[in-house]
Amino acid sequence: MSVNKKETVCRALALVYVTLLNALVIARYWHQLSHLNDNYRKLVLGTFHISGFDPLSYIVIDHWTTAYNIYRHPLLAFFMWLPSQLNAAVEWLTGRNAAPLIMGCILVACAYYTYIYMVRLLHRVVGIGEGDAWLLTTFLFSFAYVMVTVSVPDHFCLSMFMLTLVLYLSGMKMKAGKTMPRWQTVLLFFLTAGISLNNGIKVFLANLFVSGKRFWRPANLLLTVVLPAALIWGFARWEWQTFERPNFIARQEAKAKKHDKLIAKTYQQVADTMHTTDTALIRRTALAIVARQDSVKAAKSSRLAIHAHEGKPIANGEFSQWTDISTPRGWSLIENILGEPIQLHNDHLLEDVLRNRPVIVHYRFAFNYIVEALIFLLFLLGVWAGRRSRFLWLALSFLGFDLLIHVVLGFGLNEAYIMSAHWLIVVPVAVAYLFRHIDPKYLPSLRILVALLMCYLLVYNGMLYSGYLMS
Repeated sequence: MSVNKKETVCRALALVYVTLLNALVIARYWHQLSHLNDNYRKLVLGTFHISGFDPLSYIVIDHWTTAYNIYRHPLLAFFMWLPSQLNAAVEWLTGRNAAPLIMGCILVACAYYTYIYMVRLLHRVVGIGEGDAWLLTTFLFSFAYVMVTVSVPDHFCLSMFMLTLVLYLSGMKMKAGKTMPRWQTVLLFFLTAGISLNNGIKVFLANLFVSGKRFWRPANLLLTVVLPAALIWGFARWEWQTFERPNFIARQEAKAKKHDKLIAKTYQQVADTMHTTDTALIRRTALAIVARQDSVKAAKSSRLAIHAHEGKPIANGEFSQWTDISTPRGWSLIENILGEPIQLHNDHLLEDVLRNRPVIVHYRFAFNYIVEALIFLLFLLGVWAGRRSRFLWLALSFLGFDLLIHVVLGFGLNEAYIMSAHWLIVVPVAVAYLFRHIDPKYLPSLRILVALLMCYLLVYNGMLYSGYLMS
């Protein structure tokens, strides 16, 4: 399909925008993280701080390892194998670590094509004008945690691209009245779930909405749902046993050995001070002293943000430990689900809730809440306008799944905003249906309102984010 001059300019501006955001992050940390280092992991984790995002991709690209949580990101490390080999070649040629630059290029590519596919989705699937599609996509990219997500070395930008692609391909199949081929569903599942396992469910939801009743046919369920899910879960178990279990055992043994040395040292100190030959008494005393020390350390640790803010889980099982039943839902919805993802908070700007940020931060001014309410109202009106669209309900099912795991189960609720790129992509889709169905005489006013909100967010979030990176 040919690209006209106007679209070429828009594409160029989108590329410049996402490149500039990444350049700011790279420039912030280049001096520290471009040097070769024997303990690059410690250097990265001690240096990189933007909200709660993990810079593990820098570590994996520097020296390939399965540094990600294997059950949540089963294939991500393997997707980073080629970038790590490229970095090894650059290190050999230049003596510099190019991990920040290589990851920046990956983020720019994913962000740019998210931009492009969102425009195509809104124009070709929802059916609004191309100019309106560019407006609403830029509106999306003015959101605070879209700005941040597309420029930090975490997996969320990659996930945002894959989810946008899944929505676009599903929408085109719906529009053409076709089903999604099984091979395409399986491929999208492995790519999407490989990056972030929970998002693989959304590929199954896409297959359900596109295929309709045919989704429930035994052959389809077996080949596109059960078998791929079993394969990726089996691979994750193998990956853990092969790569992580030896490290886990080594850590446990080192911890036990350190504790035994502490007991032996305390035993000797007690023996020197008690002047008794009753070894049983000396050991009981030494164990009591060590137990008190452990209790003091545990109490001190519980007051640290990493523990104090993590929330109370439903249970302490392998996966139930990721839930949270204590973080307040009401204020979390206002400040961390609707607020921070769209507008940064001035106070505790981009701090990490597991380090120094309170779980709930309020805006200083009522105006921020007015903006939040306006955007939420636009979203609700869009949902009502497109309530008969099967494609919109597919997009809303993505949002519903995220609300289920984050708000109902509480997974990551204390810092839900860092995952918000997974559901923010639904906002312009809903608003696009308002553009499509609104009375034509009100459409210019709606465009002006969205454009004003977009400009405000670009300036407000852009100034805070760039100011943080350049401080």
